[in-house]
Formats: sequence, C-alpha cells, structure tokens
Amino acid sequence: MFRKLIITSLSIALVTLNVNAASDGDLVMSKKQTTEVKDCFEPLNRATFAFNQGLDNIIFEPVAKVYRVMPSPIRTGASNALENLSSLVTIPNNILQGEFRKAGINTGRFFINSTFGIVGIFDVAEIMGFEEYEKEDYGQTLGTLGIGPGCYLVLPVIGPSTIRDTVGSIANVVGGDPWYNITVANNTAHFSEFDYWSTRITSGIDFRAKNIDSFENLEKNSMDFYASVRSLYLQDRQMKISNSNTIIETMNDSDWEEIEAK
Repeated sequence: MFRKLIITSLSIALVTLNVNAASDGDLVMSKKQTTEVKDCFEPLNRATFAFNQGLDNIIFEPVAKVYRVMPSPIRTGASNALENLSSLVTIPNNILQGEFRKAGINTGRFFINSTFGIVGIFDVAEIMGFEEYEKEDYGQTLGTLGIGPGCYLVLPVIGPSTIRDTVGSIANVVGGDPWYNITVANNTAHFSEFDYWSTRITSGIDFRAKNIDSFENLEKNSMDFYASVRSLYLQDRQMKISNSNTIIETMNDSDWEEIEAK
C-alpha cells in the first residue's frame, strides 16, 4: 500500500506538470492580462514550492535529461501516443463545454490515430489535414462555466494549482478519465494499473524534457522564481480557458521581464 501511495504521488506530480503545457507540450505565454487570483496561503505555498523544487532537482530534472538524449523518433512517437491518449479526457470536456464540432473532430482523430497510427505513435490525422489538437480538462470546463479559480495553491509534490483546478483534477479519478477507469478503477483482462501509471509518468517526463531550457531561463531571469512560476501558470490556464491564440512560443528577455512584473 505504501509503495502504491508513493507511485501514485509521483505520477500525479508528473502529470500535473502537464497542466502547464500547450497542446504540443511546450510552454507558452499569453500577452493578455490575467484575472487577479489571490495567493491566500502564500507563506505555506512558498515552503511547499521550495520542497517541490528540491524533488525536481533530485528526481524529475535528471530523469528528464536522460529521456532527452533518446533518439528523436522515439521521443516523438511516445509524445504522439500520449497526446492521443489524452483525447479520452479532452473529448468529454469538449462536449461539456458545448464544443460539439471539436468533440467530433477529436473523436475522429482518436480513432484514426489509434488504428492507422498504431495506438497514436504516428499522427496520421495531422497528415490527413485534421485541425491542430488542443487539450481540454475538467478545470478548464469549470472555468468556461463561470466558476472562478479560487485561491492559488502549491500542492506538495503536485505543484501549481488553484482550488478550481484541484477539483478538476479529482474528477479524473472519480470517473472522468476513461483510461483511468479501465486500468485502475476496474479489473480488466487487457489492462492494469501499471499501464495507467506508466503513461502518466512518461507524460510528465516528456513535458519536463521539452521544457528544461524554458524553466532554466525562467529561473535565471527571475528575481522571484516563485512569483514567476505562479504568474506563468495562471496566464497559461487563463489562455486555455479562453481558447486564446495570442501566444509566444519563444520567450526573449523582455518577455521574462514582463512575467516578473506580474
């Protein structure tokens, strides 16, 4: 039981890092001003942030650097397969947000890539001209329904969040994630808990590997790294909720200064 708890905590930590990722897993920044979100528990959040940074330095970043030196085709295939699997959460959230056209497109993308793309390793749907895939989650859905973010939180191991996003994450393990349902919640003949946790861990490692340079630049250019991460997280979540296309994929020094000023 203790072993399972540790695996679960590390897995959630890695998958939560993906909340900060754009559809291709790269960090992006919005020029749009964020709605004010109160940091109600800032002293505790800062202590938790320091603890999480220690874990990242000892575990997550070293593993990501090893993953990063793997051949590009392997990393691309793994990233494509994980993105394809995330459609199982995106599609129901498309429906809940009333985006039925996107739900239909993403359903078609999932079936095409799962079959012709060999469980999503190859993005055949993109070759066929499908629209660019955009991830959705239950935190975003709550936001589109008008539910405010609540206080900013830094959760132990898990990392940046808000009260709303934390509730949204819980939805995944209470029936909202079909992949979780068939691997962990139910005893199926073809899948096991190992399949679920291995994909979650790999997803977090994939995200961390793609953004090693981004995090290092952010830390180097920040007078207050905690405040910069908070600002970037909240901007990214607002951008996703509003489905904004105003993004900067490559951030220069002035962009980092803007984040620091938030």
